[in-house]
Amino acid sequence: MSILIDEKSRVLIQGFTGDKGTFHAKEMIECGTNVVGGVTPGKGGSTHLGLPVFNTVKDAVRATGANCSITFVAPAFCADAIMEAADAGVALVCSITDGIPAQDMMRVKRYLLRYQRGRRTLLVGPNCAGIISPGKAMLGIMPSNIYMKGSVGIVSRSGTLGYEAASQMKDLGIGVSTSVGIGGDPINGSSFLDHLVLFEQDPETEAVMMIGEIGGPQEAEAAAWIKSNMTKPVVGYVAGLTAPKGRRMGHAGAIISASGDSAAEKAEIMKSYGLTVAPSPSELGSTMAKVLGRTGAAGQTPAQQPAHAH
Repeated sequence: MSILIDEKSRVLIQGFTGDKGTFHAKEMIECGTNVVGGVTPGKGGSTHLGLPVFNTVKDAVRATGANCSITFVAPAFCADAIMEAADAGVALVCSITDGIPAQDMMRVKRYLLRYQRGRRTLLVGPNCAGIISPGKAMLGIMPSNIYMKGSVGIVSRSGTLGYEAASQMKDLGIGVSTSVGIGGDPINGSSFLDHLVLFEQDPETEAVMMIGEIGGPQEAEAAAWIKSNMTKPVVGYVAGLTAPKGRRMGHAGAIISASGDSAAEKAEIMKSYGLTVAPSPSELGSTMAKVLGRTGAAGQTPAQQPAHAH
């Protein structure tokens, strides 16, 4: 199986007719994603890439039964696009856009929590690579050829480290059930914890890789939940071991502002809760292989190797 998206997901593209929406729509369709149409205000009634274009998300959902959307919308307008999709009843919204003002994201979070009247839209992103369930569907901008279908879930704040993990595992014959990029902004739609719960419930995900960054409490909160609730092994990694305190590093969320925010501190927290922590980015795949028992001590079968505490 997979989490969030599969071949049955009915996908809308917001900002469909723009150059970025067009480019990535083609890639998503080539991956087998069931794209059912797109939204570009003012272009409703036309077709693009052989698919219908609508003026509003409500019109699109009514006509196509779409249950997922992805936003290729400029930062100034993206918060409204996300809330429009939620208001139309779209269950999953993936926002690729980076540079959305923090105040706008606070409005989005309040809207999703307070005003949905019993519906709950899950937002992935913003400023993320998206979601891919290899062989089934892609809702994002990742290079799909590096993902092999399999049974390891990936959830990552860093898009490129998510790619790196998938590529290394593919080289070792280890495939991915679903990879989720949650984004590097300080205020994002969903956390590690939201996706770990789904991976724990997915019968075909046998292990998970969680890739964090400096800044914020998400990794520590997730590690505590893993120890108490997760039955599947989790490999952790935290980017930013050499980052100086107080300096922004790439992602807006990657800034050390409090005790427990640094990479070394987060890695120690992960280890204390029983996660297996990869020593470096180049060892993401090999660490997962060891945890899965694909490579072990000489003469030991996976069943004979020591169990990892969780």
